[in-house]
Amino acid sequence: MEKPFLSVVVPLYNEEGNVRELHKQILEACLKLGKPFEIIFVDDGSKDDTIKKCEGLTPLTLVKFRKNFGQTAAFDAGIKQAQGEIVITMDGDLQNDPNDIKLLLEKIDEGFDVVSGWRWQRKDTLMKKFFSRTANFLRKFLVEDNIHDSGCSLKAYKRACFENVDLFGEMHRFMPAILQFDGYKVGEVKVNHRPRIHGKTKYNWRRAIKGFVDMVSIWFWRKYSSRPLHLFGALGMFLSLAGFVILTWMGVEKIFLGMSIAERNWPLVGVFLVLVGIQLFIFGLLADILLKTYYKNRGEMNYSIKEIIKS
Repeated sequence: MEKPFLSVVVPLYNEEGNVRELHKQILEACLKLGKPFEIIFVDDGSKDDTIKKCEGLTPLTLVKFRKNFGQTAAFDAGIKQAQGEIVITMDGDLQNDPNDIKLLLEKIDEGFDVVSGWRWQRKDTLMKKFFSRTANFLRKFLVEDNIHDSGCSLKAYKRACFENVDLFGEMHRFMPAILQFDGYKVGEVKVNHRPRIHGKTKYNWRRAIKGFVDMVSIWFWRKYSSRPLHLFGALGMFLSLAGFVILTWMGVEKIFLGMSIAERNWPLVGVFLVLVGIQLFIFGLLADILLKTYYKNRGEMNYSIKEIIKS
């Protein structure tokens, strides 16, 4: 069989009312492109008839999870299964429009490695919009990926983007940011967003909290992935210095001013700060050692080379 140029990866969880129409729309959109393609559905442990509705659909590669592992895990499994030069990810609820795949590919042709969809006219509930806008506000300070809508699953990636990437937690939302940190060129296009007709949204406050935690993780990785000692060591030294100053002043009051410090809490605060500071510094040293071991075991360094030109 001809190797596909395009791989469309879609996670599914209890989408029995959408799956057949979704496959039809993806198939029609891909046929219009005139390039070989594959469609990959990943069933994330659905409890309804989603898998049954997939029967008879062709072309289709169906990856079945043993249980519900989450959307990010489903994306990761689908991406690892994909064979195309370009990987398209999208939701399985029919809110993303497969016809917008063409827009993503046109942007890729402009020289971008990653193209993210921007749902500039959202068709979601007020609560979902609130969580999304709050997350976008926090992301601008922590992640700085210059993307308006990281929560949009409709994205296009060049195959090379996933050579050394494994997805965990809710990390699929921040893939453009992660890849941008590694030097990949990230773009964005406005895409259509449609209201959900069948099924229920899987987004809730629990996923919002997980997303925030992952956002902090990305902030740390972006800032200190190659130098954790600079963060923990500097913070430890600052706390230890603050504790030393407090203890010194308490000593001056006791020895030279004759003041009693037996019933005061400041000596305990000083000792606490010194001990915590030492622990943070040691933790930074250990993190630094672990990070170097991590890169060594993976045969990588904390940089990526685009190409080498000899003349």
